[in-house]
Amino acid sequence: MGAKHDLLERVKDIHRLGSIQGHLGWDREVLMPPKGAAARSDVLAWLAAESHRRMVDDDLGALLDAVAEEAVDDPDLGATVRDVQRSRDRALRLPESFVADFARKRSIAQGAWQEARAASDFAAFAPHLQALVNMTKQRVNLLGAEGPAYNALLDDYEIGSTMAAYDPLFAGLKDRLVPLLARIMAASKDTPMPTLPAEARFPIAAQEAFCRKVSAHMGFDFEAGRMDVSTHPFSAGLWPGDTRFTTRFDERDPFSCLYAVMHETGHALYEQGLPGVHAFTPRGKAISLGVHESQSRFWENQIGRTEAFWSVAGPWFHDAFPNLPKMDAATMNRIANKVEPGFIRVEADEVTYNLHIMLRYELEKAMFDGGLAVEDLPATWNAMFLDWFGLDVPEDRLGCLQDIHWSMGAFGYFPTYTLGNLYAAQLLEAMTHDVGDVDALIASGAWSAPLAWLRERIHERGSLHLPEALIEEATGRAPTPEPFLTYVERKDSALYGL
Repeated sequence: MGAKHDLLERVKDIHRLGSIQGHLGWDREVLMPPKGAAARSDVLAWLAAESHRRMVDDDLGALLDAVAEEAVDDPDLGATVRDVQRSRDRALRLPESFVADFARKRSIAQGAWQEARAASDFAAFAPHLQALVNMTKQRVNLLGAEGPAYNALLDDYEIGSTMAAYDPLFAGLKDRLVPLLARIMAASKDTPMPTLPAEARFPIAAQEAFCRKVSAHMGFDFEAGRMDVSTHPFSAGLWPGDTRFTTRFDERDPFSCLYAVMHETGHALYEQGLPGVHAFTPRGKAISLGVHESQSRFWENQIGRTEAFWSVAGPWFHDAFPNLPKMDAATMNRIANKVEPGFIRVEADEVTYNLHIMLRYELEKAMFDGGLAVEDLPATWNAMFLDWFGLDVPEDRLGCLQDIHWSMGAFGYFPTYTLGNLYAAQLLEAMTHDVGDVDALIASGAWSAPLAWLRERIHERGSLHLPEALIEEATGRAPTPEPFLTYVERKDSALYGL
């Protein structure tokens, strides 16, 4: 049928192997019995090696060459060729044995992290983290990356990203957010935010039912996906028609589950909205982690932390927890938007969240280019946290063991979360211009309107455009932090009477 057909079939097989890896990874976090860890690691290592063999196969290279001219005039094919060529160029530099061993060590490390986190024992995880850091440095060398090692890691997760771009971005955000935080803390002494009753308990079954209702109203198709429980909430688009996300529960804090569900549903809606006609090809996948994070942060914050949201979801909440004193939408929204330095990134407010990301960014830079030893990570984390947040970290579980990312070897991933925050605010600004008052739509219950806008401008585009070009096409201007800073300053100034 021609070179294009043959290329796409080979690419689809590689992506099918990736889907199997994703499925087994989801199962490891959600269902797998502990004694299955060793065999699971071997299976994942084999799958990684098999994918690598197919990516470096000479016939795939010949097919890429054969369709190069056609790809110039075919944007869909061009997106796939662009992605596969980049992946192949990297794969050709990595020995198959290295790829398999790295996959095996990551799988083992994730199990070790779960146990270490539960015991709040960094020392138990440290040897696994050291092995991943060593292999990551080796990978950077094998790729022949020039300049600082950390630049190569940033580029893994957001094409073209470098410290030269992130350093001034983070400095600019810090210059605006730290004074804002100080003003909020001063104001909160006189007008403290309301809170849920300290003695209240929120049964897990009721939390699950409430959160499923919110997720469904956001547009998540539960006939094409499911919600489960894991140590660290995550979302996984496994196959067309099978997108899964997880959450976790705290009987004292229902907002922990709610906003994890809204966050992961945002990711899952992106996966469910990708173009099925391009399934199992790069053209049919999400373009970047930064864009992916924009979808989760948009629903969690721009929608979920608004009075409009609580005017709809508040009655559902009180139906789920009938023993709770009735509170109006304005009060619920003030509770949901409380600004306060805390230990846990995923539960941080919109003002302090990016400071959590900056801390991890600085630590990763130090691990890969600044000589920070793995064994010194907890003490360095704790000292920085005290300096930045004014809080003493009481145990590793609340500090350097809280995130799953390092156990996955995902160094360079964290900065994409800040990009997601910036993109989300810029998307809200453009959406408001196109569809009108988004709060009014949410308060009316018409949550499908924001989703339809995102479907057309982000989800259905898949990887047709690179991240910055996609955001510019969707919003009418290049990515900029100003919409986010304006949004958060205006929002918290109103809430705290600044």
